[in-house]
Amino acid sequence: MSTEPTFPFGQTVVWQPNPAWIAASNLQAFMARHGIASYPDLLTCATADIAWFWDAVMADLDIQFARPYTAVYDPAPGIELPRWCVDGEMNIVHNLLDKWQTTPTRDQVALRWEGEEGTVRTFTYGQLDAEVCRCANALRGLGLGKGDAVGLYMPMIPELAIAFLAIVKIGGVILPLFSGYGPGAITARLTDADAKAVITADGVFRRGQPVAMKATLDEALTAAPTVQQVLVVRRINAPDTPLTAGRDHWWHDIVAPQPATAATEPTSAEDVLMIIYTSGTTGRPKGAVHTHCGFPVKAAQDMRHSMDVKPGETFWWFTDMGWMMGPWLVFGSLLNGAAMLFYDGAPDYPGPDRLWAICARHGVTHLGITPSLIRALKPHGDAPVQRHDLAALRAVGSTGSPWDPESWLWTFHTVLGGRKPILNYSGGTEISGGILCGNFFTPMKPCSFSGPVVGMDADVVDDVGHPVRGAVGELVIRQPWIGMTRGFWRDRERYRETYWNRIPGLWVHGDFAAIDADGLWYILGRSDDTIKVAGKRLGPAEVEAILNAHPAVKESAAVGVPHPVKDQEVVAFCVLHDAAAAGDELRRALLERVAAELGKPLRPRTILFVSALPKTRNAKVMHRVIRAAYLGEPLGDLSSLENAGTVEAIRQAV
Repeated sequence: MSTEPTFPFGQTVVWQPNPAWIAASNLQAFMARHGIASYPDLLTCATADIAWFWDAVMADLDIQFARPYTAVYDPAPGIELPRWCVDGEMNIVHNLLDKWQTTPTRDQVALRWEGEEGTVRTFTYGQLDAEVCRCANALRGLGLGKGDAVGLYMPMIPELAIAFLAIVKIGGVILPLFSGYGPGAITARLTDADAKAVITADGVFRRGQPVAMKATLDEALTAAPTVQQVLVVRRINAPDTPLTAGRDHWWHDIVAPQPATAATEPTSAEDVLMIIYTSGTTGRPKGAVHTHCGFPVKAAQDMRHSMDVKPGETFWWFTDMGWMMGPWLVFGSLLNGAAMLFYDGAPDYPGPDRLWAICARHGVTHLGITPSLIRALKPHGDAPVQRHDLAALRAVGSTGSPWDPESWLWTFHTVLGGRKPILNYSGGTEISGGILCGNFFTPMKPCSFSGPVVGMDADVVDDVGHPVRGAVGELVIRQPWIGMTRGFWRDRERYRETYWNRIPGLWVHGDFAAIDADGLWYILGRSDDTIKVAGKRLGPAEVEAILNAHPAVKESAAVGVPHPVKDQEVVAFCVLHDAAAAGDELRRALLERVAAELGKPLRPRTILFVSALPKTRNAKVMHRVIRAAYLGEPLGDLSSLENAGTVEAIRQAV
């Protein structure tokens, strides 16, 4: 491989694979088992016969079925919605917990937890199973069962993992909710999924201060009539936590007394397991539907093959359960017989070394972060990292947003000693994990990906689907994979429009990507208007709907603009019914309105007042043009604009 600078970052190779690590890897063992001579040969085999590959993955992960599938893959329904694990019966919790109870893994650690205040708890696979059974019995006692959607609005505490797995055990549908959501965002997701229950906590600690959660949920539930039961975990011991009689129950009152054994509900392998909501550029949030033989298998395969996670190792992705990396962490760790680590708190509290202290204290082997988190920690210098023993750390994983080379190199040298890899990872909620990832087999340049995850038939193409190299194009997938979403909840047509209709026969992911002369891949940002704040996606329409609901606002547009730490911040533009109403008082009111509905982390940087918004002739607001005008960047093609004069108005408003 060339060490000369190549497109697009002008970087050189800085990390070379360790032959001993390759020889001992999970992927090398998989290749040997199937008589595959080299990693490039494996990539070819995996996409040449996807049915063979995913069947082999099932065996590699020891995914056990109550009734075996007759075919792992049936393409007959079409590329958008093929059938998987045809006729198979399996509740994935059997493979997450049940099957380990008669093996030595029962006595290994499954969950490590640390709270911001310093409390530490650990659960073996046996102990976790007992707690999950208690919770499952409690949920059944509340009348919940197969097919019922249960919201999880909780901090990253052990009870979250327990509740998550208990919902699976009873055959329910997991509905993860970001713990920072405001009432409006919670209501929208609970009502769309017809959730029957929510599990929450009285609050959470942030930077040493208790922050109430239950009151936020109560406000959301005023407009969520399907929710009949609420379980509340005592986390901050708030004395004034409101409880609604007949609906709300303390966790410790109804879970702790339950028996430590419970039956696992029989389910089809393709029964709905989880709905994860992700925002797009328009319309209401999209509920990505996932099944028992879909998301968990893909998550575990990514961990096992790309990241080389082994039984007994400790995996920590700094995440919230409302982001797909939360469920991914649970499913992937437990299917691989590894330990997952949860941390409930700020990564730099009470000091800038907290993240690294946790890694050292718990022997973390794989740490997952976002580049924005590194950009927040890097200004503290090298000392917070160097005062902790990170010898157990084998790799750092990264996702959520593109890297900058400076932050990547700081992580590589300061955290990993210039010897261990950064496993850059990119995919999405609808993917169940990664399209692209780093691995232990391929040399790395700053910000690069090794290439597609094994089994992902990815490519970079132009607008008509022709492959491009050495230039920016659209990231696409050419063939189905087992973790693909089974559509959007109650809106399959929207699913097709979002991913399949732009270029016929290709999944168009919405990322700009590039492949350099050495075959290394790069993600260069979103190709649509989705806003990413600290790795979390936000659709402009969600912000706009809140602004437009204010009586003074006629219409609005929200865009994402760069931020040195959070990747992006929201900037919104409002057209008022009465221009005379514009001023600081209204601006403050609108900013607080958005923060109250979506959560403080998603509060816009500012709101600017304009007389009109740039629109196409079919009345589509041109977010791309608005963003460029705000940033003073080239505006690109304006030929489709109906009212080009509005662009200058936006510039004047800045």
